[in-house]
Amino acid sequence: MRYLPLNDADRAQMLETIGVASVDDLFVDVPESARLSTPVDLPPFAGELEVEAQMAALAAKNLSPSQAAFFVGAGAYRHHIPATVDHIIQRSEYLTSYTPYQPEIAQGTLQVLFEFQTQVARLTGMSVANASLYDGSTAAAEGVLMAARVTKRNKAVLSGGLHPHYRETVETLAHAVGIETEALTPAIDAEADTLSHIGPDTACVVVQTPNVFGTATDLTKIAEATQAAGALLIVVVTEVMSLGLLKSPAEMGADVVAAEGQSIGVPLSYGGPYVGLFAAKDKYLRQMPGRLCGETVDANGERGFVLTLSTREQHIRREKATSNICTNSGLCALAFSIHLSLLGQTGLKRVAKINYQKAHDLKDALSAIDGVEVLTPRFFNEFTLKLPKSADQIVEALAAKGVLGGVPFSRLHRGEGYENWLIVAATETNTEADQAQFVAALTEVLA
Repeated sequence: MRYLPLNDADRAQMLETIGVASVDDLFVDVPESARLSTPVDLPPFAGELEVEAQMAALAAKNLSPSQAAFFVGAGAYRHHIPATVDHIIQRSEYLTSYTPYQPEIAQGTLQVLFEFQTQVARLTGMSVANASLYDGSTAAAEGVLMAARVTKRNKAVLSGGLHPHYRETVETLAHAVGIETEALTPAIDAEADTLSHIGPDTACVVVQTPNVFGTATDLTKIAEATQAAGALLIVVVTEVMSLGLLKSPAEMGADVVAAEGQSIGVPLSYGGPYVGLFAAKDKYLRQMPGRLCGETVDANGERGFVLTLSTREQHIRREKATSNICTNSGLCALAFSIHLSLLGQTGLKRVAKINYQKAHDLKDALSAIDGVEVLTPRFFNEFTLKLPKSADQIVEALAAKGVLGGVPFSRLHRGEGYENWLIVAATETNTEADQAQFVAALTEVLA
């Protein structure tokens, strides 16, 4: 028997209460062309063995990082994750409270998140960090909403170097709450261009370093100019491993940092789940989204942990909440924290230096190929090439030769003039043989 608790009268009453005539009226914002007029065309049911065989056949068509020379980045990076990380996160101590809905009885969970926050604060150089958000893009969007609350202004300027997926996420959330966004034209070295767009209504300037094209920028002067205008500088970092070598956002004057922590402890996993890092100056603590765990002393004088900040819709009236983020990325945050603990400060710097060297060696080798131009002037482990042919076509041809050669920018941003741009990343996982295979395959494809 199907469980259908509502009858037609119940539905009619609900529709009348919210002021619509029919259920179809709830979908007016969905374009007619995107709606189905008939049931989904699915094949007949099959047994478990048949389904497993079919899924295995589909999976076999994928070319995975372990099967190819892998140079894909553009916001998600392949780094080595020690087996120790997976072993520790599966210990029984961590397989209990995933989310501290009852924080007073989840001391282990709270302590892990407290340590995680400390690591994020030290990594970014900021005064305070929260217990994580869903991913880097939603963290960036939450930063914009927070800046609007702090400044009482209503406009966000988005750098042309901001990852298009982050830009789209920011635009979606900002639109929903009535915040205006001005997204600048994508450009290789675009961060400084934001300054001429700041006005009296600007709440924040969102910049990324290294940006989507790999360009690393010292944001000190941009921070000074942004803050002089009464706006906040939000610094986005999609490759958190870069913070092991480059200036921290705090050193450059950031007010808010929104980063993707996937590079440390979290596998690629076809794009998620990932872990959003969010940090800010301590004077903005009360306006931060999500959770924040703190350290205290209990009635017996013993060290304890509490949920210090939880201004979310699950805890207080919705209109008073700073965020509708329903949870933190608990398991991914744990993996991040464990991996970073294993690396330590010295290990993080060492891995970052290896990334830097691998990428620059690859750049030198690829730029020697006829017709290949390197567009990125300064970078960490990622750079953009301009090729003599369509980057989309070249990537497909490289894949046929066992090389996953990067991300065509045209896949991230729809617009003319970018068809031949290819974003390439190199990490500590790339061997000299991988590099040689990439160079040989690209030379052959362009011949």
